[in-house]
Amino acid sequence: MVEDNADDEELTIRALKRNHIANEIVVARDGAIALDYLFARGEFANRDPSIYLSLVLLDLKLPKVDGLEVLRQLRENPPTASLPVVILTSSKEEQDLITGYKLGANSYIRKPVDFEQFSVAVGQLGLYWLVLNELPHDA
Repeated sequence: MVEDNADDEELTIRALKRNHIANEIVVARDGAIALDYLFARGEFANRDPSIYLSLVLLDLKLPKVDGLEVLRQLRENPPTASLPVVILTSSKEEQDLITGYKLGANSYIRKPVDFEQFSVAVGQLGLYWLVLNELPHDA
């Protein structure tokens, strides 16, 4: 999960747990940290890049490197090009939606303000992307 807002991070984690999604969650609080983690560089240079990642939940309005640039770099790099990326954002800008899909986002979800709605949305995306969806592990 790439999320700079601590409240949104906590709500997302609570919603995943509430919906019995038990996957390990790694949180990056800005786009630069996310890229370092995903590409196993910088402070994460010792991370084993062969460890399979299931999904990236990506906010757009991030410090240092914005979410659209994170997505662009993921899609340009063969080892991460097919990694599912769900944009989970409060942005209501139509251009963000259009650009996100043009850059290869798998899904774009606007964060509901109400926790119950948010919990349902996160539960559904967790069920689909982390339980039902199948990906090749060598992609």
